[in-house]
Amino acid sequence: MNNELLWKFLKFGAVGFSGVFVDFGITWLCREKIRLNQYLANSTGFLAAVISNYVLNRVWTFESNDPSVITQFSKFLLAALIGLALNNGIIYLLNERFRVNFYAAKLAATAVVMLWNFWANYTFTFSG
Repeated sequence: MNNELLWKFLKFGAVGFSGVFVDFGITWLCREKIRLNQYLANSTGFLAAVISNYVLNRVWTFESNDPSVITQFSKFLLAALIGLALNNGIIYLLNERFRVNFYAAKLAATAVVMLWNFWANYTFTFSG
């Protein structure tokens, strides 16, 4: 891995780390206070983090000046939706099948999905 790619990955990780707080905070609020279904709460938190992560990754990680913001965000959202399906699938498997605590399962899913998201955004969303 070259230095530029490593630096982008580290920046992507920092943005993702901030997104974890958005994601977990919104998920907790929706699940524990609003009493939404855990998968709907998870999806709401995940999508809120997608929006904040897109802005931070566009500006800081990938330093994109692409004027096609809608197209670029659509690509970012597509990668994130695939990540969301992976996220919910991993949570289902760990929580429902293996009885791992919901939030521990969510943390494990978040780590796996981060790898997917970086690869997808590096090669697809911000490749130009």
